[in-house]
Amino acid sequence: YGIKSDVTIWCSNDYLGMGQNPLVVDAFVNAVNLVGAGAGGTRNISGTSNYHVELENELARFHNKDGALIFTSGYIANECALSTLAKFLPNCIVFSDENNHASMIEGIRKGNSDKFIWKHNDIDHLEYLLKNSNKNHPKIVAFESVYSMDGDFAPIKKIIEISKKYNALTYLDEVHGVGLYGKNGGGLSEQLGLTSEIDIIEGTLAKGFGLMGGYITAKSNIIDVIRSFAPGFIFTTSLPPSLAAAAVASIRFVKNNHSLREALYERADKLKKLMLAHNLPIIKNNSHIVPLLVKDPVRCKEISDILLNDYSIYVQPINYPTVPKGLERLRFTPTPLHDDSKLEFLVNALDQIWRELKLSRAA
Repeated sequence: YGIKSDVTIWCSNDYLGMGQNPLVVDAFVNAVNLVGAGAGGTRNISGTSNYHVELENELARFHNKDGALIFTSGYIANECALSTLAKFLPNCIVFSDENNHASMIEGIRKGNSDKFIWKHNDIDHLEYLLKNSNKNHPKIVAFESVYSMDGDFAPIKKIIEISKKYNALTYLDEVHGVGLYGKNGGGLSEQLGLTSEIDIIEGTLAKGFGLMGGYITAKSNIIDVIRSFAPGFIFTTSLPPSLAAAAVASIRFVKNNHSLREALYERADKLKKLMLAHNLPIIKNNSHIVPLLVKDPVRCKEISDILLNDYSIYVQPINYPTVPKGLERLRFTPTPLHDDSKLEFLVNALDQIWRELKLSRAA
């Protein structure tokens, strides 16, 4: 408070820097000046504006679906959609990847349906569980495209094939994929040419698009069910119209500027190579996320404090329960706004800290 200093943020989920994009900021400000700061009500009572409708139409086109629903956050989108579907479908069984996000877990729990947890990305285990379930009961297979703590990808194509084999709906969380993968930024499912094969795609406006809010896209009958029965959609004030306006501007910009994604990949790849050259213990993956293992919660917090106090670098320690005990880490998210000098300064600082604290360099 009152003391100003420059700090480089290395753990933001604004992966493309769209929160700072002038077109997005202008869209936000213009809408505030035109209609005010707040929505003024729930979606069903005065809280739906032209901006909200335009955003949902944009998202439906973005994922090539019949319709879309926007929520106040990605967490609420997952919780509402999964719990509502599990309750609405009689005798529903949900199959959930063991590394799914807390919002998906909570949604499945609130659905009060039968559920099975399949080993992370283990297709054989998923098929075993599906094969041995009641073939007459409706099923949902819930998983993520990009798992944010390790940065690994789901075998989406294989999951779709197995789900179809056993007549299960597919529910894909693309939170860490939208804006970042695919020709138009439609996520890993778009990059793989599988968008039309997924029944429900959930995403966020808070990461690749730099704002806040969550959404689902699906066939119109699924959208209608969730719109009609999800308490988290019905009984809460809707997102501000200004945010919806900014989201439309951000989505359109990201769709039309693939160079942003290419810059993101290049930055992530360069940071990984620099860290490996200094023998720093990163978890290898093919995504934009760079996890650096520490394996000790106290040390993890200590490194974070040293980086901030001595180097003006901010990265949040990731400890239990976000990750399992013994797998504590620092999670770096390079963006197109991190230039070479920032990458090199970060890696040199980490190398110095690793030497001073005599930390393990084994991943």
